[in-house]
Amino acid sequence: MAGSQLSALDVAFLCLESETTPMHMGAVVTFTARGPVDQAALTVLLAQRAARLPKLRQRARAELFPPGSASWSDDPDFVAADHIHHVVLSSLYEPDPLSAYASRWIAEPLDTTRPLWDLTLVTGLPDGKFALLLKLHHALTDGAGAYAVAAGLLDGVKLPERAPAPIPAPRSTLDTVKDALGTVWGQAGIASSLVRAARPPLSPVSAPPSAERRLGFVRLPLTELRRVRRAHGGTTNDVVLAVLSGALREWLVNRGQRADGRTLRALIPVSVRGRAGEQLGGNKLSGYLCDLPVGEDDPVERLRAVRRAMTRNKAAGPSRGAGALPLLADHVPPLLHRLGTRTAGQAAPMLFDLVITTVPLPPARLSLHGARLAEIYPFVPLAPRHAVGIAVATYRDSVHIGLQANGAAVPDVGSLRDAVLKSAARLLDAS
Repeated sequence: MAGSQLSALDVAFLCLESETTPMHMGAVVTFTARGPVDQAALTVLLAQRAARLPKLRQRARAELFPPGSASWSDDPDFVAADHIHHVVLSSLYEPDPLSAYASRWIAEPLDTTRPLWDLTLVTGLPDGKFALLLKLHHALTDGAGAYAVAAGLLDGVKLPERAPAPIPAPRSTLDTVKDALGTVWGQAGIASSLVRAARPPLSPVSAPPSAERRLGFVRLPLTELRRVRRAHGGTTNDVVLAVLSGALREWLVNRGQRADGRTLRALIPVSVRGRAGEQLGGNKLSGYLCDLPVGEDDPVERLRAVRRAMTRNKAAGPSRGAGALPLLADHVPPLLHRLGTRTAGQAAPMLFDLVITTVPLPPARLSLHGARLAEIYPFVPLAPRHAVGIAVATYRDSVHIGLQANGAAVPDVGSLRDAVLKSAARLLDAS
């Protein structure tokens, strides 16, 4: 069955794909089982649930018109079990076997001629735990949509039904022209902001292309971050950004880089999804650019600086400024993405130094085959020539932070993980 056409932004994510820049999102999810893990039963259950999700049956197929475009179509050879794998880990040779294995797993690109997902069941973990490692290509969906897809694999999660498309009200020719002019004017404004925001590509966290990856897992108590928020105001997300700013400061210093007087610019993706019926769709993204105050040593002043920056971003809205580059990319003809997106992607360090994204999760307790979900660490694709990318998910009483690093530039991601913990402790002590 034929599916919908890929948006221009979806095509752009496909065009960015390369051996050193795989464009899939990832998640490492651990569960606590009540008894011995039944690998065979889990594999069958996951295959059954995956087969019921239409989006997981589809692959991207190139179209002749418009030139460079693509659409989703059912894979005639689709077998859900072919996308599901099982490995048994041991701590005999690795002190942290899950992180070590996941680092190799995340580095492997997806086969773009098949449905764009992959799932690995990991057993052999201590304390009766097992893990699911999920890849979804960014062309398939964004972070908000990724949860809607992945939730279909879990117990008892009812996905929102796709709402019928509203019937548009009749519009006059004048209104149509005004809307078209407004769109063109908005695109011109974003493009102008991009030009003004560009800097020489001299980022202290840039990196040469590499197929190696290193993953780090950080878990912070949500109650402590909320205590900081109550003391100093802002949002929990502001507190997390301040913690990450302090961590990046220490990490730079430990790498022999100057931190004082410096900022690192983060691209913070923002979902612009509307109705619940859009949850399984492709990418619905804009973004903010936020200068992280890594040059500030005082943790409270860092939080205040982050609050000011994010307040300005929110006041301007997600459809203005250089951070709205995904909106601009969504209006570029697909053929131009095919011809130039990979080359243009190499200029990412001229606009931002890293990506920090937040994946929304519900407060309800989640489980798989009766085993409770314990931890969930999301991972954002590394932009070309970037050394690190950060993804954040809040689940129940914890904030889970997934660190993905270029393995050639950052052989020891543990130093950044430790810096996050130390930065959080300093901010809490100051509160």
